Amino acid sequence: MAQQRFVATKEHRRFVEFADAVRRHHTIGICYGQAGVGKTLSAKRYANWHKAQTLLEEWGPREGSDFQVYAALARKRTVFFTPGVLTTPRQFQQDLAELTARVSICIDQHFETLGKLTGPPGMRLKNIELLIVDESERLSPNALEYLRDQHDRTNMGLILIGMPGIEKQFSRYPQLYSRVGFAHEYRPLAEDELRFVLTRRWRKLGHSLDPDDFTDAQALAAIARITHGNFRLVDRLFTQMERIMKINELHTITDDVVEAARSTLVIGI
Repeated sequence: MAQQRFVATKEHRRFVEFADAVRRHHTIGICYGQAGVGKTLSAKRYANWHKAQTLLEEWGPREGSDFQVYAALARKRTVFFTPGVLTTPRQFQQDLAELTARVSICIDQHFETLGKLTGPPGMRLKNIELLIVDESERLSPNALEYLRDQHDRTNMGLILIGMPGIEKQFSRYPQLYSRVGFAHEYRPLAEDELRFVLTRRWRKLGHSLDPDDFTDAQALAAIARITHGNFRLVDRLFTQMERIMKINELHTITDDVVEAARSTLVIGI
């Protein structure tokens, strides 16, 4: 699957402020929003996972370029984790512990390079300050209790990301819910942000978006009506638009191109 393009929108900046607050106050935060609005992209970007994911998954011999990854992880001291759909509580604990250990080792490597790593491992400052768990609807009661216990023991910030209604789901677990310090709704792109994103997409296709041009205005309105500001759907729609324009040797983005691209997609918003 192709990686989605990242755009620093207002919602991403709001997420960064939310994550910084959770991390700074060592509390628990809940982030919820419709599928495709950009929650996962923002969380990965915040944790610098776009730089570190390959290294952490393909754990093996080190390369010189890896030191840039160590530095990126050290700046945020954050672990991004997605539980499996059918993962058992024991496997959940093992997977999370292994990933956390790998991030901690990378941060150690960064400080060792700077000459700031002192004392045995047991005496070092805690490396991880924030854990972000995506798709947290998948978590079993045992997994939630484990996360709550880890939060209490380590004083580490915790963000749980999910769909709308997740805050009500977690309210059934008072031990966890009573520790929630922040709740953040991740919203779709507003009209001005959607226009900003589309201007960039127009440019990638070799065109300039002019809202005062009737053809561009029609295409813009069609995209807004189809996507409702859903970031993932915009990405999928433009992938199909680019394909249609290339096949048909078209050089102008019109509402007909948008509708043709829309007809190839299964849209479930």
